[in-house]
Parts: sequence; structure tokens; C-alpha cells
Amino acid sequence: MGTIQIENVSFKYDQMMDNLFNSLNLKIDESWKLGLIGRNGRGKTTLLKMLLGQLKYSGQIISNLNFYYYPQTVVNKDLLTVDVVKEITQLEDYELWRIEVELGKLKVDQSVLKQQFSTLSPGERTKVLLAILFIDESGFQLIDEPTNHLDIEGRQIVADYLKSKKGFIVISHDKSFLNPVIDHVISIDRNDISVYKGNFDTWQTQWERQNQHEADEKEQLQKDINRLHEMAVKRENWSRQTEAHKNRKQYHEKVHLDKGFIGTKAAKMMKKAKTAENRVNSAIDEKKALLKNIEIEAPLELNYEKRNHPDVFVQVENLILKHDEIKTPKVSFKVKRDQVVALTGPNGIGKTTIFRQILGLPQPFTQTGSINVANNLKISYLRQDNELKGTIRQLAEQKQIEPELVFSNLRKLGFERYLFEQPIEQMSQGQRRKVALAVSLSEEANLYFWDEPLNYLDVITRQQIIEAIKKQHPTMLLIDHDQDLIDSVSSKRIELHK
Repeated sequence: MGTIQIENVSFKYDQMMDNLFNSLNLKIDESWKLGLIGRNGRGKTTLLKMLLGQLKYSGQIISNLNFYYYPQTVVNKDLLTVDVVKEITQLEDYELWRIEVELGKLKVDQSVLKQQFSTLSPGERTKVLLAILFIDESGFQLIDEPTNHLDIEGRQIVADYLKSKKGFIVISHDKSFLNPVIDHVISIDRNDISVYKGNFDTWQTQWERQNQHEADEKEQLQKDINRLHEMAVKRENWSRQTEAHKNRKQYHEKVHLDKGFIGTKAAKMMKKAKTAENRVNSAIDEKKALLKNIEIEAPLELNYEKRNHPDVFVQVENLILKHDEIKTPKVSFKVKRDQVVALTGPNGIGKTTIFRQILGLPQPFTQTGSINVANNLKISYLRQDNELKGTIRQLAEQKQIEPELVFSNLRKLGFERYLFEQPIEQMSQGQRRKVALAVSLSEEANLYFWDEPLNYLDVITRQQIIEAIKKQHPTMLLIDHDQDLIDSVSSKRIELHK
């Protein structure tokens, strides 16, 4: 029986003050189907890289398993897909039936093997690389965010595929995808790592219970800390007053004590007060240390501005967009005040194209049908890509937003302070996505256009977004493939069909 034993492992990147992992101990069985969950930046991908032996760490990782990682690096995307397969797997021609079997399970036509890899859709690339991953049945697969480029149907296909496999670790932030796939969870929390037997729902129930317990404990601890502070202040004030009295003649006459005696006594009291203060500070530090894993300090809020606009913010009638061989389906819909309208459909059908057309952004499409948007609306557009540059402060100033508001929203999203001054283009995809989201949350807006807001975001952030939208009911046009988000927040769905 294969196992992975992680013993007393510590690791940090050079730019970090504290360890990302500190004396980590885990034991994993090769039969477990593990979901790896945690905030962006907590070290999920780092943990996989340590298992692969790509990073130096202290401690030891002991295993008799062969590890395979997704997504693999494709050096030359202009090669035929079959040659990409051969290059990564070292398969001979007579062994290619093995990749064909896996592609069949993923419902991918084998004709893709004869196409250039660069011409495949993002979803097809994902499935080809996953098929490559599972050619070696004796391997243990490390799967890093496979759902980012998959639509709802694609996610279901990959979920069914993984259910048929044995042991692996998968990083994903999609609750609907993870629930039927995994039987164990590794949760990277703020100060420790926990292992749960069960699926995403099992973890979420435990996480919410723990968060509520720690929130209640925090309230009591804060009262204790305040009481200890008051006690320390009273002791210090008393000793200072005693010292001050030693020079007052009337005080000497009244108690018939000499100045030296008073000074000595006051000094002893000051020493006792300092000793007591040190004990108080130690007690305060101990109590603060108990507040270790609570993840959400304050709920997210959109800077949503309700105004007396017309009941209908956006009206689209019989819209079709064409360019060369590309054509979007005909679509008609309305976005009314305080409504979240979800635009759904498979990848490549034209959802983002319709978004951009409504916003009046330049595109090479000819339009039939009509688009009407109410006048004088403040619109916040969260793009699908993460092409942001400069520092967070510079980005906020470009958008004419108070930087401290963006920083505050980022802290609520679990963003580490040391990243505030780093160039955005050097951040991870998840960190960049949080910056873009924090900017949109901070902008004054009457109408939100959010294009796949949950891409690369951790499960806790996703839940925060869902709760914020449910609480405030902003007017929003939304594109996303996360079924839980769509089910939780949408007032109306517009399904695009080929």
C-alpha cells in the first residue's frame, strides 16, 4: 500500500518573513481522493511542488509513489497534439491506444490528435493533458485547478472521469465539481493544516462551525484582553502616584515616614507593577494566539449606489453579432433594477462578446438587433482576464478610487499585506484576480458587469462573494461557470445555445 509521509516539513520563499509551512506533518494514503483547499497564497501549489521535489525544504517527505502533475508544460504548442502526447509521455506509436482510451472517457473526439495543439479550445487542451496524466495507472496524480477553462458541461465530464480513478490530489475552488469527486480534504488554514474524511460539504460544515466557535471565542477573549489592560493601567497609575507623593511634606507628616522609605516602597511597588504588567502582556499574547484560524474578519460589501433610475437598466432585443465565420446566437433579455441576470452557455458561444458589445467596447462585429442602456449609469466592469499592471495604489488612483478602500477589501479577501507594494504583474493568478475584484467592489456603481469573477479564487473568497451579492441585491449582468454561484445569486438566467 503506497503512502505519502510528510514529516516536520518547513518552507518559505525568500521574500517572505514567516514560514509558509512550519513543522508540517501529514500522512496520506494512495487510495484517497483528496481535495486541497485553502486561501489563495496559502501554499496549495507549493505543497504539490514539494511533493514533486521541485523545491528545497527542511524536514522530509517519504513516499514510494510516482507523482504526475497537471498542468504539464507544453514547450511547442504548434506541434500536432499526438506529438505533444508522445513528447510528454514517451509513448511509442503502438501504445497510443492508451491515450485514445482516456480521451474517449473524457468525451473528446480522437481527431484532436491530428490537430495542432495551439488550435484546440482551452477545454480540449485541459482534457488532453488530463488524459496524459492518467496513462500510468500506478501513478499518483497532482491536479492543479483543472476547471478554470471548463464550462459547466466540461466540469461535469471531468468530475465523472475523476470519480472513476483511484488516488489523487486535486486543487479546485468549485464546490459543485469537488463534492462528487473527493473523499478526503486537506485544508490549509491560517495557522495550521487539517485533514477531514468526507467531501467539500463535510469540510464546509466543519469550517463554518470552527469559524463561529472562534468568533465567539474572539469576543470573549477581547473582553479579557481589555480587562487585563485596565488592570495593568491601574497598577501603573497607583505606583506612579505613590512615587509622586514622596516629595509632599504633608504626606510625610501625616504618615511619619521618611522620604527614603517612601521612595523604596514606591520602587518596590513599581517593580511589582512591572512584573504584573509583564504577566498581563504575556496573558494577552497567549489569548491573541488562540485566535488562530478565523478567516473572515468582516463581510464584503459592494460600493453599490441605488438611484432612481428607470426600472430597466439594459434591454437587448434580437441581438446577433457576426464577424467572418463567427456568429453569436440570437438573444433577447432585460436587466432590471436590483436583478442579477446570469448569461450562461458553453465556452466559445459569445458571452464575453455580447458583454463587450453592450458596454460599447471596440469589436470587429457587425450587429443586428438593438441594445439600449439607461443613461448616466456608473458601471463597474470586471473583465475575464487579469491583465493588470503597476502597484495596487497606482491602479486605484487610475480608477479614481481611494487606495485605502481597495486595501481594506483586499484584507477582507485574505490578501497578505506584504503584497500591497508588489507589482501586480508579478503576483499569482489568484492574487491578481483578488486585486481586480477588490477594485470592482470599491468602485461606486449602479450596474455591475462581472465576467467569470470566480476564476482562480479560493473557496472562502467565493463564499464571501456569494454572501455579498445575496445581501445587497446589486443590479448585475453575470457570466460564470460555477454552478453554485449561479444557483445562489441569479434572479434570471439567459441560456445561449449553439
